Amino acid sequence: MAKKKKNIKNKGNDKKKMISNFPSKKEEKAVVDGVVEYEEGITVDELSQKIGQTPANVIKVLFMLGTMVTINSSLNDEQVELICMEYGLECKKVVPVSEVNFEDLEVVDDPKDLVPRPPVITIMGHVDHGKTTLLDHIRKSRVAEGEFGGITQHIGAYQVSVKGKKITFLDTPGHEAFTAMRARGAMITDIVIIVVAADDGVMPQTREAVDHALAANVPIIVAINKIDKPGADPQRIMTEVSELGLMPEEWGGDVPYVNISAKKGIGIDELLETVTVVAELAELKANPKRMAYGSVIEGRLDKGRGPVATLLIQNGTLRSGNPIVVGATYGRVRQLVDDRGREIKSAGPATPVEITGLNDVPEAGDKFMVFETEREARHVGEERAQKKIEEERNSTSAMSLDDLFSQMKSGEVVDLNIIVKADVNGTAEAVKSSLEKIDVEGARVNVIRSTVGAISESDILLASASKAIIYGFNVRPDANVRRKADEEGVEIRLHQVIYKMVEEIEAAMKGMLAPEMEEVVTGQAEIRHIYKVSKIGNIAGCYVTDGSIKRDCGIRLIREGIIVYEGKLASLKRFKDDAKEVNQGYECGLTIENYNDIKEGDIVEGYVMQEVEG
Repeated sequence: MAKKKKNIKNKGNDKKKMISNFPSKKEEKAVVDGVVEYEEGITVDELSQKIGQTPANVIKVLFMLGTMVTINSSLNDEQVELICMEYGLECKKVVPVSEVNFEDLEVVDDPKDLVPRPPVITIMGHVDHGKTTLLDHIRKSRVAEGEFGGITQHIGAYQVSVKGKKITFLDTPGHEAFTAMRARGAMITDIVIIVVAADDGVMPQTREAVDHALAANVPIIVAINKIDKPGADPQRIMTEVSELGLMPEEWGGDVPYVNISAKKGIGIDELLETVTVVAELAELKANPKRMAYGSVIEGRLDKGRGPVATLLIQNGTLRSGNPIVVGATYGRVRQLVDDRGREIKSAGPATPVEITGLNDVPEAGDKFMVFETEREARHVGEERAQKKIEEERNSTSAMSLDDLFSQMKSGEVVDLNIIVKADVNGTAEAVKSSLEKIDVEGARVNVIRSTVGAISESDILLASASKAIIYGFNVRPDANVRRKADEEGVEIRLHQVIYKMVEEIEAAMKGMLAPEMEEVVTGQAEIRHIYKVSKIGNIAGCYVTDGSIKRDCGIRLIREGIIVYEGKLASLKRFKDDAKEVNQGYECGLTIENYNDIKEGDIVEGYVMQEVEG
């Protein structure tokens, strides 16, 4: 019987070659140097054995402190600490390393298997200092033009080739609203490029970017951008940045400074050469032979493909068909797409890829790992999902009690409850983070829900019950949701640039909010047929479901509650005649100016801007 068990154990170890040997519980010592190590959920019986006391003694200690327990009761951290103090011991909580919490696994690769890998570069800096334009020039594509207002809203990852050597770039948004995302970017990066505008100088987000880079303990390169502009003073910038702890190489420090103009392409080659030199000095290596693990850059729900995750492979090789656990989700890699949208079969270390095949949308910053079998991945994924639900449940109940207590103590403080709905995970997290930082005396922002997707009726009901305002970022409510909001008296505010949303709330909390213009939605029409005409493009056959669509109004094209385009109508017709306005219940044909990518089921929303009196 013993032999049989041993064989099974060995077989299991062979199967999990990618995982280091887990420590056996039998090997642990109860008390080492007066310190008791314990795990989450330790019982009275288990703790009494560790500290060499009877369960009755431990129960007595807690009884004297006003807590009734039994021999099988689970103890919380505070109770364990009090019992250990009673017997002159210290305690230390340990998290058992297993496949479920694979983030804590340490896998040591054989040095023979290690090969050089591309460096992962994060570009950081203040809003509008030229980070995306710099990356845009390197990639020879138009990233900046696709962003709303020229401000990067979502984190992206791109791979470029410089003199035959690959470099992976993470383009993290520069505004302070994305502090949390930038911090995560610095955690998975090898080199940070801090972009500072030569005509502007060190700004608050520049300081934050430097702090994140220093905290991540990675090499830093400073790119002084916009040197072609009038008023540019690179020497002044060097002085300002050096005061943040980044001493230039030419002044005896260890930080390379490069003068560039991202718009005109000046100094870009020198910057890339500096990156390759710094990367060579870092001797970055990885093992492409092992199973892949890494981090999630972004997660979103795609109408056609389901849950989609953008991953950065940090070690190993990810292949199409691999069973995978991503955060609290799991599945099999159905499709593997590179940063240029091409389907590939496998991807090595330091490569950004987009995958489909997961059972749910993972969160930005989650870790992922490939497993041997789909059954194993499913088991680990389900366990992680359950653990996450329990953690959220516990934190929610504790938080509400704390909030209630602090509210009682703070007296006249007004709570501003907010529900955040955004188009992607990273944005929802960033909006929540930036709103909670708003500091106005006598008022406090409380984000009670922050999720991805269209504004729904359940959001309206929650807002009504908790007296909350709904803020939508790049999402739109449909006519039914608007009607429900009016019935419940819930205010919905919609934005597309985060810092404007923050400024609006700050102004409202200070009693200074006085908008000059407000948007009025005139109506919505559903696209039911698409007619392709060679000279004109795609004509949308629509049915006006709410209000009216006017020829001269602004329009938004909405797909699954997410804005995919904003612009103007090129034409509006009833049968063959031009129409100025088409009302609810009638059909119409319309074309959108400079936009052809329409689909059946899309919603065309019309709106006008009206001046507000007062």
